Amino acid sequence: MVRAKKRPGIVARWGARAKPTSGGALAVLLLTGCGGDDRVMPEPVIQPPFSGTIFIDPDIITDADPTTFEGLVYAGQAPRTMFDRRVDGWVTLDPFLFDATFSDGLTIEVQVNPEFAAVSSAETEARFYADAVGRLPAPLRQDVETMWIHQGVELYGGGNRNILIHTGQTAEYLRLGILEETLVHEAAHSSLDGRYARSPGWLDAQSADPTFISTYARDYPDREDIAESFGPYLAVRHRADRITSALRSQIEQAIPNRIAFFDSLGLDMAPITPH
Repeated sequence: MVRAKKRPGIVARWGARAKPTSGGALAVLLLTGCGGDDRVMPEPVIQPPFSGTIFIDPDIITDADPTTFEGLVYAGQAPRTMFDRRVDGWVTLDPFLFDATFSDGLTIEVQVNPEFAAVSSAETEARFYADAVGRLPAPLRQDVETMWIHQGVELYGGGNRNILIHTGQTAEYLRLGILEETLVHEAAHSSLDGRYARSPGWLDAQSADPTFISTYARDYPDREDIAESFGPYLAVRHRADRITSALRSQIEQAIPNRIAFFDSLGLDMAPITPH
């Protein structure tokens, strides 16, 4: 099901870029390479059920769900170094700066490329994405310090304590109904990878499970497995009423030990679930 959202307008670790299980044209649009090397893992006992997990269900988080986003304060313009996919590199600009606050005490500096020209236009962008990010549980936002917002049809990114957004890509994610699901993936890079990707508990779970949740996670087990697995975990543990029993079974059969690992962390999942 594709849900309509209110505004058209996404990966470094740099990104949610695996393809859906069908649809070759979209796969070309969303697939991109990752730099660096990952471990070579043994061939899984069974094949991963998905190609990429941001596509598995559009209703895991929706724009009708509560957000912790509280407000935005304009802080002027000042030099910041930002990654811009359009030049495939770092740029130093004087972006419009906004301090976004959330009801759980977390904050994000939203840096909006000066190409948006007017403070009012930049604020519209900053507010839209801060509101969407506020729907993610606090553990996904805990290490996100900044958000970069550029124009252009380029993929989102995560890592570097940041979420990278190119607003031209947003229309496609809204069309598919997966804006928040993509943000879950990117925020997991920033807030979960550094804490857990090399932890003994996670490595044991990888070894014990019969497969990876996606071929993307299988191909990049160090950089993409946590980000690919957390959305499905969220779905089966906290949004089981929104997914089919068949989808739930696929996830639980593929990664039971990863699910148990996330359970063991005792994460506060508000606003997905009440405190």
